[in-house]
Amino acid sequence: MSPHEPSGVGTGAEIDPRQFRTVLGQFCTGVTIITTIDDDAPVGFACQSFAALSLDPPLVLFCPTKASRSWAAIERSGRFAVNVLAEEQQSTCARFGSREPDKFAGIDWTASPLGSPILTGSLAHIDCTVETVHDGGDHYVVFGRVHSMSEIKTERPLLFYRGQYTGIEPDKTVPAKWRDDLEAFLTTASEDTWL
Repeated sequence: MSPHEPSGVGTGAEIDPRQFRTVLGQFCTGVTIITTIDDDAPVGFACQSFAALSLDPPLVLFCPTKASRSWAAIERSGRFAVNVLAEEQQSTCARFGSREPDKFAGIDWTASPLGSPILTGSLAHIDCTVETVHDGGDHYVVFGRVHSMSEIKTERPLLFYRGQYTGIEPDKTVPAKWRDDLEAFLTTASEDTWL
């Protein structure tokens, strides 16, 4: 096989959706709850497809399904908060990932500076307005401009891997060395980056 020939099974239109999900499940993600206020009521959904996008200007992104009612509410309001879940918030994640009609029942929250719900106990939150929306197949790719964010906490994050919740093993966490050129770290590849 030449180095330019594709490896693995399924290419292009032959991609099996079940295998695609399984392969993507090999990528460990954090879990967030994206929230807003719509018609004076709190709205939110569990979201793994969240990422940092830009430091200047400060932008993040998330990818809701096109059929999402929560996304429709966020689009109407023009603002949202990203709640990064802590390790002990599995039940909160399950609730917001369900079809439960009142996902906020029994959930404590406060309003962010822009008015979106900040869930009590979240590891971090980021308060945003919708900047742009792009087509992404059966999802949208939403860019959000960051207006404010939380202080740093020391708890561990809730993670999702191979279709299950997981966490960080306490003795296996080693902080990455701080880099003054973090912007370059996020946008360019070199021998000492993970890109």
